[in-house]
Amino acid sequence: MRARHIAAAAAAALTLAALTAPAAVSATAPAACGENDLTLRAEPSDDSDGVIRLSVRNDSGRACTVDVAPTVTYGDLDGAAQPRPATKSGTYELAAHATAYAAVRSLAATDTDSGGQPPTVPSLRVAASPDQSGRGFQAMTLGSPTGIQVWEPVTTPWMASPAQAEQVIEEQTAGWFQA
Repeated sequence: MRARHIAAAAAAALTLAALTAPAAVSATAPAACGENDLTLRAEPSDDSDGVIRLSVRNDSGRACTVDVAPTVTYGDLDGAAQPRPATKSGTYELAAHATAYAAVRSLAATDTDSGGQPPTVPSLRVAASPDQSGRGFQAMTLGSPTGIQVWEPVTTPWMASPAQAEQVIEEQTAGWFQA
């Protein structure tokens, strides 16, 4: 009988401790966003000449991550727009149904080493992370009916607002780029 009372008291103590102990906090970061969970958009800026406004929306019901900056490539040219300010590799967390913004500028002053005109491409491709295919956008829909001229393109990291992204691209390229 005494053993049964001790066992019952021990069980009650364990139950009480479990109810009053703080829950363990998960330190795991959200998983990477699946490409099918994202909506990518690109449009010419109304406020800044030569700037294309980008957005990525997380259409899933859970938080997920994308690369810290978009991957922007141009037609069949090698390479991608470089993040400005320069960023360390990492991720940007998108809450469920949240949108992040970036801005990209494709053309530096045409002072090319070869003295020729910069290449012109009919489209660009935007991906939220380098391991994703992304979405293509035709030059015509981006306000460049004759094609997008490309020379030393840069992009901002993903940011909380389009105005913030455009301000950063203007600051980072002031006097460096032409429309």
